[in-house]
Amino acid sequence: MEKIFYIKNMVCDRCKQVLRTEFNNASISFSKVDLGEVVVNITSEKELLIFKNIIITNGFEIASNETDLQVEKMKELLQDRITIQTGFDVKISEYIATKLHKEYSVLSKMFSTNVGVTIEKYVIYLKIEKAKELIQMGQLSFSEIAYSLNYKSSSHLAKQFKLLTGFSMTTYKTTKNWNRKTLDKIV
Repeated sequence: MEKIFYIKNMVCDRCKQVLRTEFNNASISFSKVDLGEVVVNITSEKELLIFKNIIITNGFEIASNETDLQVEKMKELLQDRITIQTGFDVKISEYIATKLHKEYSVLSKMFSTNVGVTIEKYVIYLKIEKAKELIQMGQLSFSEIAYSLNYKSSSHLAKQFKLLTGFSMTTYKTTKNWNRKTLDKIV
């Protein structure tokens, strides 16, 4: 019988590929593997246990309720906004509320309660990790990085960067100690 599972901590195309490969290797039939959602055809308790083991051993979790699902959708939307660098023309609150068709105040409280930080703080963490990536790539100046992340000035980014990493952007670049976090480990 086909069943939909909502999966936490899926953040990129590699996550989808890992699960597809694992399901194929375990002969688990699936019709969909998307960020945060998997549709599989489970025919026995043994297959269900194998499926759950694949999810857990690869660092994912099965979302157990509607709140978990909503929080994962919010994280995915915010990660897309930062990593793809789109959607900056709209405030975060409007962006999230419009995409999820709920009041921002409800979503914000749900996120803070579940994740332990506000949506705004989470976005800052995402931006700092993206800045680290862009610094490591070495193709943009600090001002260009700040602009690409929708900061009004490079000094604002620099202050947040130092506050969260303990290093200035220049020090981070020159020491080449690339201590970046994966998106699912940001909080």
